Amino acid sequence: MNKRAQQNKPLVSHIFTADPSAHVFEDKLYIYPSHDLDHNAVIDDDGTQYAMQDYHVLSMDDIDAPVIDHGQVLHMNDVPWVSEQMWAPDCAYKDGTYYFYFPAKDKDGIFRIGVATSDKPYGPFKPEPDYIPGTFSIDPAVFVDDDGKAYMYIGGIWGGQLEKWQTGKFDPDAGQQNPDEVALGVYIAELNDDMKTLKEDLKEYKILDENGEPLLAGDEDRRFFEAPWVHKYNGKYYLSYSTGSSHYIVYATSDSPKGPFTYGGRILEPVIGWTSHHSIVEFKGKWYLFYHDCEISGGKNHLRNVKFTEITYNEDGSIQTIEPYK
Repeated sequence: MNKRAQQNKPLVSHIFTADPSAHVFEDKLYIYPSHDLDHNAVIDDDGTQYAMQDYHVLSMDDIDAPVIDHGQVLHMNDVPWVSEQMWAPDCAYKDGTYYFYFPAKDKDGIFRIGVATSDKPYGPFKPEPDYIPGTFSIDPAVFVDDDGKAYMYIGGIWGGQLEKWQTGKFDPDAGQQNPDEVALGVYIAELNDDMKTLKEDLKEYKILDENGEPLLAGDEDRRFFEAPWVHKYNGKYYLSYSTGSSHYIVYATSDSPKGPFTYGGRILEPVIGWTSHHSIVEFKGKWYLFYHDCEISGGKNHLRNVKFTEITYNEDGSIQTIEPYK
């Protein structure tokens, strides 16, 4: 189904889409979202209501061109290790192959990261039989640097289970952090050349304030919650993410893909709905923020729709804050 794309308008309305990871492949914009399904599940802090089972791929020849839905490219029934909840995905390209990364719960109810491949950016994608060894939590984002090295960024607290990995092993009884604790940061690992395995263990990297001190868990306006994304602008690495409970998209910057990342400011003010999840991509000389809200569903938190808008950098590299409804 096609729909004329307009900034700050839903990209498609025939299905509910969220968590868009946007990339430029083959001189086109490809958007890799999650796919929300309507149901009557319990709504809770663990995200039980987000019962997604499959993925579609969207594409646009230009920023104002019709949006093409390439259909279902992967379903949970195709992946032997998955039990439920195929959440926010990403895609990367290397040497003629497109690598599609996705989180899902394994048969023990633990979130892991899987990978599937295709020779086309729009799939369909063939999954590996098992999840990537050593992975956990949610929201994989894979950044390929100018030197060809690829890095995976993951993490999500509360429903994303990140608190349960603080000891290095999964603790099903671990609860949320106390407000005066140092907030959990993003987890990063370089990928091997095969793009299917980790070159090193996932390691936590803290996000720092303007004084070089780690953000605290109680700093809900700035601390990391979920949805990491990395892009590079004028030689700087920008780690953007969702603050979750305060509903902002914010960013931190570094001179290295592994940080240290210093908090920089807000990119997006709160949208309709509880979650906020995004990506940032350059296309034909302009930069765009892809995000979601719940406009089409009238605010139903588990039924979201993807949108996009242009972003603006100041001369010092800071990003101007976007008011989504002005």
